[in-house]
Amino acid sequence: MFNKFIAAILPYFPKKFIWIFSHSYISGETIDDAMRVSKDLNSKGVKVTLDVLGEFINTLEEAEANTKEYLNTIDVSYKNGIDGNFSVKPTSFGLLIDKEACYRYVREIIAHAAGYKGFIRIDMEDSPCTDMEIELFRRLKKEFPGNVGLVIQAYMKRTLDDIKGLSDLNSEAAPLSFRLCKGIYVESAAIAFKKYEEINQHYLEDLEYMLKNKIHVGIATHDKPLVDAAYKLLEKYNVPKNLYEFQMLYGVTPKLRESIVNEGHSMRVYVPFGEKWFSYSTRRLKENPKMASHIIKAIFNKG
Repeated sequence: MFNKFIAAILPYFPKKFIWIFSHSYISGETIDDAMRVSKDLNSKGVKVTLDVLGEFINTLEEAEANTKEYLNTIDVSYKNGIDGNFSVKPTSFGLLIDKEACYRYVREIIAHAAGYKGFIRIDMEDSPCTDMEIELFRRLKKEFPGNVGLVIQAYMKRTLDDIKGLSDLNSEAAPLSFRLCKGIYVESAAIAFKKYEEINQHYLEDLEYMLKNKIHVGIATHDKPLVDAAYKLLEKYNVPKNLYEFQMLYGVTPKLRESIVNEGHSMRVYVPFGEKWFSYSTRRLKENPKMASHIIKAIFNKG
């Protein structure tokens, strides 16, 4: 109850208080901040995926502006020699306003990245978006087979069926590429697993299916038991290094991240940036009130 109360009132605090916590998990407000963090991670043998913050827009003018910002981010990243790709949230491009307009904007971004032989990951959002985002991915995967991937969430009860339903798009030349995460959105128990053990069990079932079927997977977790279990599955199926990587959020469990890199596995870090960091941070706080106590500690520890 305390965490929920704090999570409810923190959005009304001055931004400087929220930034004390948020700056550890967001690279900054500008693309220069994202480049600085990306170069530092690259120097440590870590790849990145860049995300311009700003989902759940209200107008297509915002979608147009977000598209231009992504096109610029792609250009600046390649100009700076960044070893990375890009993540997009379809609601940033009007998914909930006009599906066809969203398709055109995201297609423009993927086509631009493909010109550099780059890669775009379509993020999965909350359950009202799931079918639309799978449909969007299916359309774009057919046109850009090696340049687009999708995020899937292990806590959703439908996920393994969704993976199997997309298997017709898998090929040796251009494997399906999924980022497998647990899932952060608050969903009903009717459609999502809630217990830690249950979610982990289904995460590993999804992961094993993908590894067995030669689907490329980003193993996105900060949970050491899942990392250890993934090691065993990678060994069991003798998975080549070009068919998997580990993925983490910027600023989260850096020691575990370092240990994975030291074991010789490929690692990619999700690097968010942008002027809309405040709404991103407070939204994540509402979705995960347990973060509230960490914010309070950060504020008082740093004065």
